[in-house]
Amino acid sequence: MKCIIVDDEPIARKGIKRLVDEISQLELLDSFNSAESAGEFMKDADVDLVFLDINMPGINGIEFARSIPKHTLIIFTTAYSEYALDSYEVDAIDYLVKPIDPVKFRKAVDKAITYHSLLLDEEKKSLETVEDDYIFVKSDRKYFKVNLSDILFIEGLKDYVIIQMENQRIITRMNLKAIHDLLPQNIFLRINRSYIVNRNRIESFDNNDVFIKNYEIGIGNFYRDEFFKIFMSKINQ
Repeated sequence: MKCIIVDDEPIARKGIKRLVDEISQLELLDSFNSAESAGEFMKDADVDLVFLDINMPGINGIEFARSIPKHTLIIFTTAYSEYALDSYEVDAIDYLVKPIDPVKFRKAVDKAITYHSLLLDEEKKSLETVEDDYIFVKSDRKYFKVNLSDILFIEGLKDYVIIQMENQRIITRMNLKAIHDLLPQNIFLRINRSYIVNRNRIESFDNNDVFIKNYEIGIGNFYRDEFFKIFMSKINQ
């Protein structure tokens, strides 16, 4: 699970990082001293789990939790026990009071891992079959066969994805990360938080955008290095 730490106290961030580093299922993407900076990061990057302080300058943890995607899980880490009831309003996985007990931290993470797996299993039901060259996608109570080569790109829209083809599009209930994990990585490339593109359908690109047919799709900062690493290596071959 990809996670971040959001806490305005440097010592607290270091302490949580040490606990995160001990759990192999967690991948720490970054740490932030404010909700504002974390929010900017999350505009471009997928985050599965946030370790979130509550009492921070500017936007507090509860306000921030209400603004992030539903599929991003939250474990509150705070020095104040009186916010516990508020945490239930935003469906937090757990509420840990500082100083954080390592055993309680591990239990909270295990709970998040289990719930994350359940979410992925539920989303995978929207894809009945994933073969080498096609998928079956559930939409409007029916399953549609979609040839991978026909897909131009896939757009994420909250709890749904739009599979865009030349003359058709299919909408299914699933998040973008889940469908990307299931598709062949040598064909489909994530280029920003909201779009996956079919590499074979890219007609041109510049420093900022990819062009497919009459569609122009921006390259996100978080994904830029990987994109140019892949395509410039092909050009230089």
